[in-house]
Amino acid sequence: MTLLHLSDPHFGTQRKPVVQALIAWVNDVARPDVLMLSGDLTQRATAAQFAQVKAFIQCLRIPHVLTIPGNHDLPLFNLWARWRRPLGRYRQALGEDVAPTLDTPELLLLTLNTTRRWRHKHGELSPKQIESTSARLREARPEQLRIVVTHQPCAVPSQTERNNLVRGYETALSAWSRAGADLVLGGHIHWPAVIPIDASPSEAARRLWVVLAGTAVSSRIRRDDGNSCNLIHWDTVAGQCTVERWDFVENAADGPGGPAAIKALHGPVFGCWQRVAVHVLDVDRP
Repeated sequence: MTLLHLSDPHFGTQRKPVVQALIAWVNDVARPDVLMLSGDLTQRATAAQFAQVKAFIQCLRIPHVLTIPGNHDLPLFNLWARWRRPLGRYRQALGEDVAPTLDTPELLLLTLNTTRRWRHKHGELSPKQIESTSARLREARPEQLRIVVTHQPCAVPSQTERNNLVRGYETALSAWSRAGADLVLGGHIHWPAVIPIDASPSEAARRLWVVLAGTAVSSRIRRDDGNSCNLIHWDTVAGQCTVERWDFVENAADGPGGPAAIKALHGPVFGCWQRVAVHVLDVDRP
């Protein structure tokens, strides 16, 4: 089983050659079984931007597609819409379910909507969300990789990003670890990372991993990370989980990422998607 984890594409600020190269790489090279888009799909939650998201998804030949909203997917300036129907345009374009699940023989994928109409950028996990997710995790089968997805992260790679942690993350990680979660995916900070979370010795819990994806196709990159995404492989026979980070590398020769030459609207941009890091995770069965 292979899951493609994309986050923060911010359609409305997308880089056209990166989008084109990503579609070619997904369809011709990666060929994942599942796509997980973990929020901030648009820049300003306009109907046109959600239409771009939908068109992008339709270009990908992936059997299972799940999406959740991020804080940018709520109207920012239209306060009436933000209060009365904060995810109205999201639902119109992508469906009514803002926290979908996927249950297959190899995978249990549980997502949560962490957006709140009264918060500008910060996310929140309610006690009810944490407990209902824990209950679903406890029902998972041993052969399933158990993944929980939020938009705002449950762990960050630097203390400078602590303000971006989803509210309620400590309670959530403790509960989900005890319930058998393997991975917790997120985005929001445009900083790809794989972070081990070790349980307290006093708790009947286990290690889990927080896996963050960078911005997939947006020009709103931070630091020097550029555009990136994650491929997550789960080998049920070996019981091994591998997380690969793939970056869009500009001015690169043809390589394992696929087509290298893409022409932009304003001059040529050359690049391809290339694997830049591999993490083999020890995933213990509860």
